[in-house]
Amino acid sequence: MNTHQNSRMMRGFAIMAQNGQIKEVKTHTFRVKSQSGNGQYVITNGKSWDCTCPDHTYRKVMCKHIFAVKFWIALKERIDSDDVFKLYREFTEASTCKFCDSVNIIKWGYRKNKSVKTPRFKCKDCGQSFVIDEGFAKMRFDPKVVALALDLFFKGVSQRKIANHIKQFYGLKVSQPAIYKWFQKYGRIINAYVDKLEPELSEVWHTDEMQVKCGGKWTWLWNVMDAGTRFLLATHVSQTREIKDARKPFAKAKEIAKGKPDIMVTDGLKAYMDAFKKEFWTLRNPRTKHIRKPRFVDVSNNNIVERLQGSIREREKVMRGLKTEETAKTMIEGYRAYYNFIRPHQALNGKTPAEQAKINLELGKNRWISLIGKATKDNSISL
Repeated sequence: MNTHQNSRMMRGFAIMAQNGQIKEVKTHTFRVKSQSGNGQYVITNGKSWDCTCPDHTYRKVMCKHIFAVKFWIALKERIDSDDVFKLYREFTEASTCKFCDSVNIIKWGYRKNKSVKTPRFKCKDCGQSFVIDEGFAKMRFDPKVVALALDLFFKGVSQRKIANHIKQFYGLKVSQPAIYKWFQKYGRIINAYVDKLEPELSEVWHTDEMQVKCGGKWTWLWNVMDAGTRFLLATHVSQTREIKDARKPFAKAKEIAKGKPDIMVTDGLKAYMDAFKKEFWTLRNPRTKHIRKPRFVDVSNNNIVERLQGSIREREKVMRGLKTEETAKTMIEGYRAYYNFIRPHQALNGKTPAEQAKINLELGKNRWISLIGKATKDNSISL
């Protein structure tokens, strides 16, 4: 569903929520008052939905008035407020057929397994029935269980303890390899989505490197963080600390931020100086300033990124090192999404770095489920 259609749906829900806006004049015919106060529109539901408003007449789309009537009809049979919220979610999830893009969709029961109940829909035009993939299609376990496992994993709990926790509190047997596959799968699709978002950043970035054990050997992890928002812009895993290695996190940070900072703070590693010149130096003003070897007491010290690295070290210790370089990259990228979008930051008064960077995804109470749902709908990565 595109952005415009989602906006129409939300406006339709707002119309339905106001008293006296919708009137049923006869069977399958309704009148909806114009929000501008100038007149009203006629909506009919024969073989297909039709509205006299310009949006539907000229664009041939499901307009806000049709959405309002669909909500209103379904609401007549639902009194409980929780049901109203579920109704809104159901229409939000499926406004068009996934096979033929028709808007002539009806609710068609549920698909069930031992622990999950998923709404099904049917298209009146092509006759196909389907469920909406929110990232948990064909999963044996409830999305809340998966989200819990992901959250505990990135909080530093071992896979064995996560499996034990799920068995103790939910009575479900989950293997450690299954938990690891969940973290790999959802870390991949979430990062493909969030890397498209553009944060509003401060003028100062910090970069630092740390050693992580990978396959029994020490490798280097590079991190680039924005000072004002604590937004983790880029991570990179390499076997060496050469100029080409230092350039990669710089390049990715510029790509995510769609620009350059006023100041880049690093330690005294020579590779930073040469990589900075290649990625940030220009003869034109304004130029990015490079601050090297900041002291602990300096205002521009590297404490904020070093604190991040302490958190990553906690996760690495629980895993007793990382098996392969690919495992390291997957874990670190997943942690970047967790750090930016899930974990509230004490220094930001309980906000996440993404919220501080003006990326408002309006995630629900369970941020993992909401973020996975948005990522799944946004990209076509195979799950």
